[in-house]
Amino acid sequence: MTNKEAIDSAAVRLNLNNIENSLYDSKQMFMEASGMSTTDYLMHMTDDISNEVHEKFENMVQRRCSHEPLQHILGKAYFYGHEFIVNKNVLVPRPDTEILVEESLKRLKGVNNAHVLDMCTGSGCIIISIFLSGMADRAVAVDYSEKALSVAKQNASLNNADIEFIYSDLFENVSDDEIFDMIVSNPPYIETDEIETLSDEVRLFDPMMALDGDKDGLKFYRNITEQAAGYLKRGGWLMYEIGCSQAVAVSEIMHKNGFAEVTVIKDLSGLDRVVCGKLM
Repeated sequence: MTNKEAIDSAAVRLNLNNIENSLYDSKQMFMEASGMSTTDYLMHMTDDISNEVHEKFENMVQRRCSHEPLQHILGKAYFYGHEFIVNKNVLVPRPDTEILVEESLKRLKGVNNAHVLDMCTGSGCIIISIFLSGMADRAVAVDYSEKALSVAKQNASLNNADIEFIYSDLFENVSDDEIFDMIVSNPPYIETDEIETLSDEVRLFDPMMALDGDKDGLKFYRNITEQAAGYLKRGGWLMYEIGCSQAVAVSEIMHKNGFAEVTVIKDLSGLDRVVCGKLM
């Protein structure tokens, strides 16, 4: 069997298991298993696949057929132009979340020596991307999962980002001696009863504590917003990623807790994706 035949055959199997973009996934796994670049593959696509590569590739294909996310299998994902380590302990960074980074950077323009806190950091992709933009002089990231923090620390090292990581149940272990110019968060926001309706890739392989936003999906927005004023400068911004049906509810929470200029921003699909407000 040639390299190309192996890729094509795997793509058929993936498709039969209802994997979208099956040919793309098959190629990505082959490249990882073989260590080939795209150029290498084009030069050797008609060569016979080696036993060693075939064994590695077959293991990956079986995992993908079970709907394990491609990024978990590859061990990496790309976000805002940077590579991040991902595994079962963190959510896979999504392109929609880049909107949160972009809107945060817009509001950090002109802020000198900006201090930014990322609450529920997960893989660390948000705070690391903000730090690498050069817009934050100090960057702090919080999570209640030690396993997630371990991944985030690896990602900071991988990207040469100077981030302070804090293990904490929200603000519990965050010093109240420091105030921030911005708090950014992509918290768990899926309603508990909706989790069983999610795709297999999410429902079976993403960490539950990174998904479950309690009965109405708003638990973390309430808790973070109610405490945020104690850690934000006046005029500082609170930035949230939200579920596409949560804009009105999250906006109301922010208004009730002293935030003004509350704004809803849509993603590239035209769905509500970010809510932000300024502490007055």
